[in-house]
Amino acid sequence: MGLDNVAVQWPATGRFYDPVAPAEFVDFADIADRPATESPTAALAGHIARTGTVRATAYTELIDLLLGLEGVLYATDAAAEDEDPVIDPDTCAWIAGGLEKFVAGHAELGPAVTFDTVAAVLRAALSDGRLAEQQLKWLEGRLDALRDDTGGAPQWSFPLSELAVLASFYRRCADRGFAVYAEF
Repeated sequence: MGLDNVAVQWPATGRFYDPVAPAEFVDFADIADRPATESPTAALAGHIARTGTVRATAYTELIDLLLGLEGVLYATDAAAEDEDPVIDPDTCAWIAGGLEKFVAGHAELGPAVTFDTVAAVLRAALSDGRLAEQQLKWLEGRLDALRDDTGGAPQWSFPLSELAVLASFYRRCADRGFAVYAEF
C-alpha cells in the first residue's frame, strides 16, 4: 500500500469528491507510447492516462525537499484544516510550478535526477537569493536530515522526463480546476 494522488472534481459534491474521468488525461498515453520514452516515464504517463492517478509514494521526499515543506503530496495541511487530505487547484499550480522550475534548472545536469543533482540545483537556486547564507544553511540541514545514520544519501534515481510528466499532471489539475485527493 502507498500514497496515491487521485485527480478529483473541485469542490466536493456533498461529503465526497468525485474522481475525474481518466479521459481528461488520455493524452498522457502519447508520452508513454513514444519509442524513446524511458521506462519509468512511460509507466507513469501510462498510469496517469488510464487512471487519472499518480502513485506518489516514490516522490514524497523529493517533493518535500524541493518545495520546502513536509507532507506536500499527503496534503497534511489540508487534512488538519478541512479534515480531507485534498490538494486544491491553487496548490496543484504551486506544486507544478516548483517541479517545472526544478526540471528547467536540472536540464544542464543531464537526464538522471539523483540526490546529488537535486542538491546541486537547489544550492544554485538559493545562492542567488536575498538571504542566501541563511537559506543555504537551511538546505544543508534538510539534506543532512535525509541521510541515513552512516551519512549515506537517499538512493533517488529518476529520469528528468519522469519529473516533467509529474509536473504535467499537477499542471493539468490546476489548469482545469481539479483537486488531488491523497488516498492511502
